[in-house]
Amino acid sequence: MYQNLKKIIQQESFVKKEYRLISLDSIKNISRTTGVPQKEVEIMALNSDIVPERYLKNMGTIKTEGQRLLLQSKVAIVGCGGLGGTNIELCARMGIGHLVLIDGDRFGQDNLNRQLLSTEENLGELKVNVAKSRVKDINSSVEVDAHPLMLSDENALELLSGCDVVIDALDNITSRFALQKAARKLKIPFVHGAIAGFQGQVMTVFPEDSGLDLIYGGIKGDRGIEQKTGNPSPTPAMVASWQVQEVIKIILKREGLLRNKLLFLDAQTPMIDIIHIV
Repeated sequence: MYQNLKKIIQQESFVKKEYRLISLDSIKNISRTTGVPQKEVEIMALNSDIVPERYLKNMGTIKTEGQRLLLQSKVAIVGCGGLGGTNIELCARMGIGHLVLIDGDRFGQDNLNRQLLSTEENLGELKVNVAKSRVKDINSSVEVDAHPLMLSDENALELLSGCDVVIDALDNITSRFALQKAARKLKIPFVHGAIAGFQGQVMTVFPEDSGLDLIYGGIKGDRGIEQKTGNPSPTPAMVASWQVQEVIKIILKREGLLRNKLLFLDAQTPMIDIIHIV
């Protein structure tokens, strides 16, 4: 079966400039006729140095081996709102092969100013359901587990089990610490992100790091300054972009992680600073 499939992929491929490519239509057709999931067809193509055409613009940065690693990875995104929606969009487009989406909330009118997945037509719908549909529209090879639940100490271990990386796209401190606690137990790195007005922050936390304790340990209450400043639409997009770059670097084992470092950005000043945290 493997040899036959490999031969079919070779026959369906074509050369463009320095790459041998295979089109999305060919991948879908091979998946339909053989019963092999699309993601597995893409991985097999990459193993033969044949690039799914949809990932051609990734090659200059991550190469075929990097794309294969992304397709074989499993990433949880906790929170599918302002930060989460953009994280989901970018992860799906990069070809991260398995997404676990966690959020028990529904879209409301005050989400329309910044939450990428919210529209006038889907107000009142569960965010994870809309997100799952969006991922399938972007990249039908990506597997999606959608959990219409709020992350808590009681369910975090089960929901995050088996993930390679977790993205913190939450909006309250209690849930952030529940995520960190579970990630430590499961020995999974996570990428923290937070926004407030024109400001945002990003940090990558490994299980042995102090992490959120050094940022939120002395704060009273469950919400930060964003209650007063609000969240204009560009801020979550900027922070989420940094978060996905960190996820890619973790999966590909690249250097330059924001580990024990807090990237702080202020778009109004404008200013970007990196604060070393140990």
